[in-house]
Amino acid sequence: MTSIICTLFESHYHYGLAALTNSLSHYGFSGSIFAGYRGVLPGWANIAKEDASLEWPGGTTMVVSPAIKLHFLPLDTDYHLTNYKPDFMQRLWKGPARDAGGMYYLDPDIVTSVRWSFFEEWSSSGIALCEDVNSPLPLHHPRRLAWRKYFKNTNISLQARETIYANGGFVGLTKDNSDFLELWKKVQEAMAPEIGGLNCSSLAGTPLPESARGPYAPFGKTDQDALNIAVEAWEGRVNFVGKEGMAFIQGAPMLPHALGAPKPWHQKPISQALNGRPPRRVDSDYWKFANGSVNAQKPGLVKRRKLALKVASFISRFYYRK
Repeated sequence: MTSIICTLFESHYHYGLAALTNSLSHYGFSGSIFAGYRGVLPGWANIAKEDASLEWPGGTTMVVSPAIKLHFLPLDTDYHLTNYKPDFMQRLWKGPARDAGGMYYLDPDIVTSVRWSFFEEWSSSGIALCEDVNSPLPLHHPRRLAWRKYFKNTNISLQARETIYANGGFVGLTKDNSDFLELWKKVQEAMAPEIGGLNCSSLAGTPLPESARGPYAPFGKTDQDALNIAVEAWEGRVNFVGKEGMAFIQGAPMLPHALGAPKPWHQKPISQALNGRPPRRVDSDYWKFANGSVNAQKPGLVKRRKLALKVASFISRFYYRK
């Protein structure tokens, strides 16, 4: 099966894109990575060349290695990028990735930590998702009840089957399950009036209206809530891994995910350790892959950060917040 990777980024998240690309190369991915973006490409991408074969206005391609091509696709949507995931994936499957048998969306603050073929095996029998740090969400939690009430008079029928609440940073599926993307998209479009439009998000950018915020607001996590609503509406199979999958808890991670701020490329590990915050698995993994086939950081900075992480880990053996 031919698989493709896709992601969405803007601004400083290009550092994460570089590390994601390097980690995929390290663990055996071969093929195309499609990166939708807004703004200006980073300096390390200046070698990308115009590529008419992408059938995407302004699309360029960078040869990362003999096995990997990184395609940069400029976006003209006013959606917050976190709300654009299903639309982007559908557009890829209808256009430059039409021949792909599998598609995997990864946020640009994720790196991979297992062999690539594992992901294809995982998604071969259902939608592949990871449990979120704030999971579980009980079957009759007020937010789930609000979802069912809101969608009761639509053609989207919900039925809670899982208490697991999925993280929106990774979705893997094969082409025969691509209808899931249309379902996810429809859910987002239906919830849009309640969050002030799909240009709004709980993340940076246009904020949600006050009424749409908070732990009990039904769509406070926008795309992530929509993803979990789509899981309730999906009649096919969903293959979950637990919180260890994104290194939120101890275990065997496969997709370490740098939630929150500051991101690993902005962190000062020793200062954080002195404030009682030990380094995370994803922090060391980011600097492990910051440079490689793609070089986004100065080599001297990579060495200093790796050393700082070792010092921070030592400090955290004796001093940390409970």
